Amino acid sequence: MASEDLHSISTDWLKSLEIASSTADIVSFVNHLLSDGWFRDLLCFSWNHRTLSGLEKIREFLSQVVDGKSRLEYSSLRDFKIDDHTINAPSPFKLPGSQGIEGVQGAFTFSITNPAALGRGFFRLVQDADKKWKALTLFTNMQDLVGHKESPPNQHGLYEDREITWEEDVDAKWRAIEADPTVLIVGGGQTGLMCAARLRMLGIRALIIEKDARVGDCWRQRYPNLTLHTPASQSSILYSPYPINFPKYIPKGKLADFLESYAVNQELCVWLSSTITSIPIYESLSARWTVEVQHGDQKVILNPKHLVLATGSGNPHIPTWSGMDEFQGALYHSDFHKDAEQFRGKRVIVVGAGNASGDICQDFVAHGAAEVTLVQRSATCVVSSAAMEKTRFRPLYPNGTPMEELDFRSNSMPLAFLLQLTKSGGIRHMKMLDQELHDGLRQAGFNLTWEVSPGSGEVGIEGFLYSRLGSGTMLDIGCGKLIIEGRVKVKQGQDISHFDKDGITFKDGFKLSADVIVLATGNEPIMKTARALLGKEITDQLLPPEVWGLDSEGELNQAYRPSGHPGLWFAVGPFGAARFFSKHLGLQILARELGIA
Repeated sequence: MASEDLHSISTDWLKSLEIASSTADIVSFVNHLLSDGWFRDLLCFSWNHRTLSGLEKIREFLSQVVDGKSRLEYSSLRDFKIDDHTINAPSPFKLPGSQGIEGVQGAFTFSITNPAALGRGFFRLVQDADKKWKALTLFTNMQDLVGHKESPPNQHGLYEDREITWEEDVDAKWRAIEADPTVLIVGGGQTGLMCAARLRMLGIRALIIEKDARVGDCWRQRYPNLTLHTPASQSSILYSPYPINFPKYIPKGKLADFLESYAVNQELCVWLSSTITSIPIYESLSARWTVEVQHGDQKVILNPKHLVLATGSGNPHIPTWSGMDEFQGALYHSDFHKDAEQFRGKRVIVVGAGNASGDICQDFVAHGAAEVTLVQRSATCVVSSAAMEKTRFRPLYPNGTPMEELDFRSNSMPLAFLLQLTKSGGIRHMKMLDQELHDGLRQAGFNLTWEVSPGSGEVGIEGFLYSRLGSGTMLDIGCGKLIIEGRVKVKQGQDISHFDKDGITFKDGFKLSADVIVLATGNEPIMKTARALLGKEITDQLLPPEVWGLDSEGELNQAYRPSGHPGLWFAVGPFGAARFFSKHLGLQILARELGIA
């Protein structure tokens, strides 16, 4: 299709949609979508994240009354314009899946009347049975509140009449933050850092408290052969892309050092070696928290208006089996794996079959363990890094393209619809690319699945990511080959009965002897960490009582959106989630500070 045709189709449809929006014609607005179309809205029609499928649900949402007006009339989106000057200008698209859906996609800008804000949208148009162009998906996204666009604080440079140095200026800003932080962020990993950087650009005082002694220790202290399992381009940091000469898959130490420099370069106020010492108290009248923090050797009382939990994965999940205390070898969780070399020539069992298990098995093989056995208690979703790059990373995040544009387009897709496409055949191509790997793993006794639960449909690695934060998956970077070659053996399908002094006995009576056993059994749910930090009274108010996973509409539970408790927010997920949704977290906090939400 010629570019002028793409533009004409997009412009005609968008002009008609704008008329429906500006006249608050709900029926007309909704009829711009297919009967089974999807509408995703982030903060334009409500201070929340919403995904709706089907015209009746969309109509019902837009008809809800706000201050005596329908949502469509109250928000009053206007000034629609095709976004011609980015990579998201009108273009053809073809979606994965058995239906082979094709059409025209593109971005557009608009203004929002209530609140006064600027927005950006994205559409995917297809022809209906009558050959009329309608939206298969429509995305509306708040970009900025009018008068409060992102802008860095006073830039340091050479100008006249400067009375203080850059260091003095930064120090003064930090003292102001420490004296009265608007936001307290718990956790100084990549998510907490990106949220703080975003809030700083919005003019909001944010203080990070981090339990470790250095920024980046959450990576620096992990097992020695750890690298990111996603390419650097996919895992970039907000405002600060990695240098072009960085490795494609960044080693954990290099990432840790980058995060440490990021905190400095973004002028973030971080208290290291700091923890919350008692359950925070929320005062409804003042709309502030009382938080007691152990900061080094001092106890400090802070009164932020907002508390953001960016604590990452929970504490190590360590199952208990009878006889564990009788085992005479080394027994530890994968979070505490430091040195495979000391076990050269020894027999090793790794319990678990996910990413950490695969990495640690590779580490033991590389350091000459006499025997390495992986214990797989349930089926695993395995995808090679090569297949992920070909089907996901490279198409969605090509090198040399502005990350904010790629994030915007990627997040314009309703998550529930993405999983629906995967179930309808989108997973087939990826499985075909990995057929040799999968056949070899099966022959070695390794059990595979692409369903989060039996009979729920094959959703692949995305389904596991959105429902379990990736638990139950292995993004293979070499362990699969070791399993196929027999250098890593597999004990599959039987749970552990008990430990004894020599090793593990399974429920089928089979026994494995070992000198070292590593429990690569994952981490506790985020909510368990939250409950330990906040107490039962606060966490019982959260709706729903879980963090992450998809809600009934297909939005992520509590992540970067209202938690159910005032002034409490959760920032969680992979690099891309913090990079994109930190803006929405910042806008919601800003709106509350301005008294408009």
